[in-house]
Amino acid sequence: MIVKRTLLAALISAGLALVALCGFETRVRAADDMDSGVRSVASVYALVEQNYADPVSADRAFYEGAIPGMLSTLDPHSNFLNPSEYADMQRKQRAQYFGVGMLIGVDNGYVVAMEPFPGAPAAKAGLRRGDAIAEVDGKNVKGMDSALVADLLRGPRDTQVRITVKREGVAEPLVIVVTRGEIITNNQVDAYWLKPGIVYLGIATFEAQNIGAEVDSQLKQLGEKSVTGMVLDLRGNPGGLVTEAVKVAGRFLRDGQVVVSDRGRSAPEQILRARAQALAQDYPIVTLVDRSSASASEIVSGALQDHDRAWILGDTTFGKGLVQAQFPLSEDSALLLTIAHYYTPSGRLIQRDYQHQSFYEYITRRGQQPAQTEVKSTDSGRKVFGGGGITPDEKYALPAVNQFQRRVAGSGAVFHFGSLYFGAAQPQLPSSTWSPDAGAFDRFQSYLKSQQIPFTDEEFAANRKWIGDQLRRELLMRAFDSKTAVRAVIQDDAEVLKAIDSLPKAQALLSRRGPSQRAALK
Repeated sequence: MIVKRTLLAALISAGLALVALCGFETRVRAADDMDSGVRSVASVYALVEQNYADPVSADRAFYEGAIPGMLSTLDPHSNFLNPSEYADMQRKQRAQYFGVGMLIGVDNGYVVAMEPFPGAPAAKAGLRRGDAIAEVDGKNVKGMDSALVADLLRGPRDTQVRITVKREGVAEPLVIVVTRGEIITNNQVDAYWLKPGIVYLGIATFEAQNIGAEVDSQLKQLGEKSVTGMVLDLRGNPGGLVTEAVKVAGRFLRDGQVVVSDRGRSAPEQILRARAQALAQDYPIVTLVDRSSASASEIVSGALQDHDRAWILGDTTFGKGLVQAQFPLSEDSALLLTIAHYYTPSGRLIQRDYQHQSFYEYITRRGQQPAQTEVKSTDSGRKVFGGGGITPDEKYALPAVNQFQRRVAGSGAVFHFGSLYFGAAQPQLPSSTWSPDAGAFDRFQSYLKSQQIPFTDEEFAANRKWIGDQLRRELLMRAFDSKTAVRAVIQDDAEVLKAIDSLPKAQALLSRRGPSQRAALK
């Protein structure tokens, strides 16, 4: 039996699309090589289909095996997206869909409500963080993949979905009817005053097409003309759309300055430039980054550093500087194919080495990291290094995670305690500035013992500050929302306080900024 015609068509059309879009030479030899390769793949599949011990799914063999396998030999970020994954990526980019409006996760075999969005249909109907979803419209979803449950929860506007949940403190399952609505995900940006004149701007991701607009909107609402200093928090930001990164970085730079360039084998160099915001030019900025700051967040931090616009504080960033283009295929799937490399305005390569280590070592950064030997300079002549992420101007070492913290975090004890703490009652706390009292600590200590999580009284006492931060964030999230919880923790974040203290260093950079020659490049 031969491969499904649709699969062969998809493979061949994908190859032809890459020839057309990437500008490869269409010589007869190249066409012959491709035709030979496709025939070889088809022959191997035919042998497998005829002789394998169990029936073989063509879709699985190609869409989960051959195509991803081929891409994995190229680099860690080229990828194949099945129809569900491709649709999910497009939804995130649009920042809009129709559904119930909540984040879900998996816990003890159940898909669990992690965060019903404030004002969204799920929250209005009474769904809470910690609710374990047992059924959707009468269908048992225990053990089901969370993506499949998400598909069941989404649907046309004004249609209803019946969600059966198990809730801590309630004996019988609850049936909650939710009327689906339009969900606009605008919770990735948060701007507020840390203290008079000093604004905190946190950006969780650049995945959505509204990030730049959200930054502009929130700073306008605050009154950007009153800003005397900014803490720009890109810690944990995995990146996203380069267009949004350029909008965010560009607003703080001079008009026309280079934000980022990309260079590839089959396309001319592309240079993306700043569109300045007048009110964003004169106040100092300290930008926070860490090992998980990647891709678009590295574009932002690299541009601000190269143009001496911000003091970078934290840890060396992830080092993801490969440009992926989307190539839609048949069956509503797509290729994400690396077509170029990103470079900062000074010419630094953002991407770190991935060819001399395993995929696991690359993703987890467990392998030996090569030294950054690429030396460039900022506009004022400060040395900066490339070829391995963005190195901060000032390192900030986080406290090491100890064994007690690993045991507690790994057990999910704080999350489960949050459900037990409020039980069946509506989660309520006296104010958004609430902190755990002695009674909350005692209850949590007793809970850890009841769950047989090993610890000593000395360990508990030594980690009291860490425990308090975890409990405060968890319980505030349940009583209010995630934004309130994060803000409460940020107020006491030692690294944020260090950033405030470092604002004079950022101000000194501003005084060193001369006319940028790079802004005149054409």
